[in-house]
Amino acid sequence: MHLTCSEAYVVTGGRGAVQTLTTSGYEVTPLAPGAVVWFTPGTIHRLVNEADLRITVLMQNNGLPEAGDAVLTLPPRYLTDAETYAAATAIPADAPEEERERVARARRDLAVEGYRALRDADGPEPLAAFHRAAAALVRPRLAEWRERWQRGAEAAAAATGHQLDRLERGDATHFSDAVVRAEQPSAYGRFGMCGRLDVYDVLKGTH
Repeated sequence: MHLTCSEAYVVTGGRGAVQTLTTSGYEVTPLAPGAVVWFTPGTIHRLVNEADLRITVLMQNNGLPEAGDAVLTLPPRYLTDAETYAAATAIPADAPEEERERVARARRDLAVEGYRALRDADGPEPLAAFHRAAAALVRPRLAEWRERWQRGAEAAAAATGHQLDRLERGDATHFSDAVVRAEQPSAYGRFGMCGRLDVYDVLKGTH
């Protein structure tokens, strides 16, 4: 579950579904080529690959989801404090590949266990308790998140506002600042929140 970021899937191949859980209840949304599916913060989501599913995932806020803006639906005993949660979810960067994969699968299994308990719960309190625990877990990192948001999404929105102001005045001088950039990943196949990912150093420039 993301706490401040929306997430979107652009389906380019195969077949699958995304299972979601919110205060409105449990839903299953099919995923087939051509579909664009998105959800807002607070949506517990589980992606299911049914037949060679291929999607492009888009997330808000300049890499914030992979910088901690997600809490896995672990059973409540793992959500009591940041240290307990980290011990159950952190993947050791210097461990052999086999060990990192084992840890990733173990935390996935724990997340599915907690998710199923929330999905099958009677009444709203278990979900509300998970929401409270998730908010408490991330609270110490909010200053870091705010700085990332200010450097990225907020700065980009402010730049658009300045450009609109210029255009209203008939000022086109900002076109002379146009640039083209291209980047390659700085790391390949790293374990992320939802699987393997390639890493781009998007914070080193203005994007």
